[in-house]
Amino acid sequence: MSRKLHIFDRPQRFVAGTVGEPGDRVFYLQASDGGHTVSVALEKEQVRILAERVDDVIDEVTRRGEVPPIEAPAGDLGPLEMPLLEEFRVAALGLAWDDTDNVLVIEAVSGSSGEVEESGIFSDEDDAPDAIRVKLEAVQAKAFASRAAALVESGRPPCPLCSQPLSRDGHICPRQNGYHRATLA
Repeated sequence: MSRKLHIFDRPQRFVAGTVGEPGDRVFYLQASDGGHTVSVALEKEQVRILAERVDDVIDEVTRRGEVPPIEAPAGDLGPLEMPLLEEFRVAALGLAWDDTDNVLVIEAVSGSSGEVEESGIFSDEDDAPDAIRVKLEAVQAKAFASRAAALVESGRPPCPLCSQPLSRDGHICPRQNGYHRATLA
């Protein structure tokens, strides 16, 4: 089967978004350019780590003077584009700074063909897994990281004792060891 590699060079839009209620959300990365949209599903933790690493890379290239300082960019707050058609589920993410074009390159790789080897990320080989590769200018990358971090934080609040997410249906806290103080009537 032939590999599908979706390349977006400075797309009009690259965002992280969700579908569903907190506690039951599906996370997506979505790239759009010129009427062409690709959406891939991933885990909340992958979104969190990607946002942190994107922020770290942009801060570092700014510190080194490769890009001018970036003020808090106006983020894209719009919903994901519909219809939402999941291309694949992300198994691995790659992140790199391209010194030649001064862009951040993000690659999300499918795990449908089994375990993803490190050599499969940023590969142009036909036998590599399906992937989406997005090249972003520093301002676009900073806006993406800001939205993605806010998206992750907008979930369920953490338990003050164990930090696990609280749900609407209740929470059995391991720090209380099943003990609840009796209340007097």
